[in-house]
Amino acid sequence: MTRLDAPAYLGHLRRESARFADVLAGCAPDARVPSCPDWDAADLLWHLTTVHHFWHHVVTHRPAEPPEDLAPARPTAYDDLLAVHRATAERLHDALAAADAAEAAWTWASGPGSQTVGFVQRRQAHEALIHRLDAELTAGTPTALPADLATDGVDECLDVMYGGLPEWGSFAPEDLFVEYRVSDTGTSLWTRLGTFSGTEPDGTERAGEPDQHVVPDPGRAADVVVTGTADRLDGWLWHRYDATGITVDGDPAVWTRARAVLGQAVD
Repeated sequence: MTRLDAPAYLGHLRRESARFADVLAGCAPDARVPSCPDWDAADLLWHLTTVHHFWHHVVTHRPAEPPEDLAPARPTAYDDLLAVHRATAERLHDALAAADAAEAAWTWASGPGSQTVGFVQRRQAHEALIHRLDAELTAGTPTALPADLATDGVDECLDVMYGGLPEWGSFAPEDLFVEYRVSDTGTSLWTRLGTFSGTEPDGTERAGEPDQHVVPDPGRAADVVVTGTADRLDGWLWHRYDATGITVDGDPAVWTRARAVLGQAVD
């Protein structure tokens, strides 16, 4: 299991959000964000602020579904953006700390345990972590992601961001498995490849799309083994790092199938 407990997620959320702001405080507002090329530093700062604001509303109004537009007014001055971010991050942390992880809360995800405060605690720790890395890449001062949270981040990215299954869709599994070995924490995570089909609520038909889901160790050799440290694997899966430090061994055709899933955009 890669999961951390609630105090660990909350500690990471607080530290990563603070580091995010500290790094961006030293950047010019118009500094480009290399990992999110449409954004400058001010846009990145405001993005995480609005995310924190949204999930603070979700948690404090649980389990009601939030309204469509919750974005606050964006300050003009960079110093004001920083101040609003710090205050909003603290409010989110405190709201999550005051709630029980098992309590019901609306989220956009599906699957067991996804409609809970605990899902939000975990998701927001990882949100802050990856955007802290974005901030450091903007400043040109990247530092390693903490191994415990990044190991869980590999699982969360594969399972939630790439492996979610909406109620209106279905997954057709194939006998193809990829093992992700986190070398510095001795953790292995497995995915099974297949295809996704379904009809979206608006009537759009989707059929035979490349897909994968996290599964238990199937008890047989993987078709492909991907190895790297927690830092490198998590950042690479989120398209923040290149493949430096990542090794891929196994069937090239299966890896092509897996790459079709991993090449999809994650925000």
